[in-house]
Amino acid sequence: MSTKKNNILIITYWCFNDALIQTYTLPYIKIISKKLPEGSKIYLVTLDKNKTKNALSECGIKNISLPYTPFGFFAIFRWIKNIIQLYFLIKFKNISTIHAWCTPSGMIAYTLSILTKKTLIIDSFEPHAEAMVENGEWKQNSIAFKLLFIFEKLQTKRAKYLITTTEGMKDYSKIKYNHDANNFFVKPACVDLKLFSKKNIKKKELLSELNLKEAIVCVYAGKFGGIYLDKEIFDFIKAAEIYWGETFRMLILSSSPQSYIQDMAAESGILSRTIIHTFVSHDQIPDYMGLADFGITPVKSVPTKKYCTPIKDGEYWALGLPVVITPNISDDSDIIYTYKIGSVLENLNTEGYLKSIKEIDNLLKNNTRIELYNKIRPIAEKYRNFEIAENIYSKIYKND
Repeated sequence: MSTKKNNILIITYWCFNDALIQTYTLPYIKIISKKLPEGSKIYLVTLDKNKTKNALSECGIKNISLPYTPFGFFAIFRWIKNIIQLYFLIKFKNISTIHAWCTPSGMIAYTLSILTKKTLIIDSFEPHAEAMVENGEWKQNSIAFKLLFIFEKLQTKRAKYLITTTEGMKDYSKIKYNHDANNFFVKPACVDLKLFSKKNIKKKELLSELNLKEAIVCVYAGKFGGIYLDKEIFDFIKAAEIYWGETFRMLILSSSPQSYIQDMAAESGILSRTIIHTFVSHDQIPDYMGLADFGITPVKSVPTKKYCTPIKDGEYWALGLPVVITPNISDDSDIIYTYKIGSVLENLNTEGYLKSIKEIDNLLKNNTRIELYNKIRPIAEKYRNFEIAENIYSKIYKND
């Protein structure tokens, strides 16, 4: 077995404290670190408005915190400086592999791979340029879209491995990028099944603290707008409030301003007692999410969302929660429909909301909370198990 060190540069486009780093990137990086020869180092690039302090050295991981500039024209100039800095890091630290998370950071990784002739890996490979247009963030003829879309094509050609979140991304790459190869691995958004488990269900202290003992609770952990619905979420809440009456509560775990939540609730005519809005640390999410009877994943049903995997679905399933989801989201909408573990919200109107609410009500009436857990938890174990990532990274970073 080889003992040659394998130093890796991992590039992201997020700040270190963002949930996308803490829950969607670091767990995988720690898995990768265990696959490398002894003495190997991982250098993790994050984009931060302020310098961060973290303790990753015990895992052989060093954080390279670079200044954040929003994606666009001025970011190009910032990244010229960053690329020069990272180029010398690659040379002086004997980096052998450049591993990027998602295609925006993949642009930087691609450029560095060309300049240094190092191996390129693109992780969480999914459409980003077209998604930004579908969400209304960019225009089809904008420089940002054209630049990223070109680089997405280039990344598919250059990468030794592409790690996608769905099987469908292979067809998308063939059609959109003219790339038909066998360098794909499929890794959905996995979940720590020890962190999210039966122990988190309906904790008595929190139920009392939030006055939820007798309530039917829907939970949403996430943002509003962008790739997510906004007003429609609150209209759904209102429909649930009308259906279940005083027993219904909506638990929103979000960093969105309280004023935004209040204004949107008022616009939909939601009573002040119905919504409980709080923002908790990553380690508290399982306990708060476990207070719920069902969850909601309100991702906009735009075409590219067939190729992305919401993190929260795996977390909901690991806690045994039925899920209300919009159509054609990853493989998740089909899984929920096939296994009858929630409801697919086909229409964003009163009739559509009521149909999903009744389907959830039927599940809650015919199953205890533990029976639902025993029914839904295996879905997380099958489709969101970190063993999927373990197997993929073992093949990519095999130490032989």
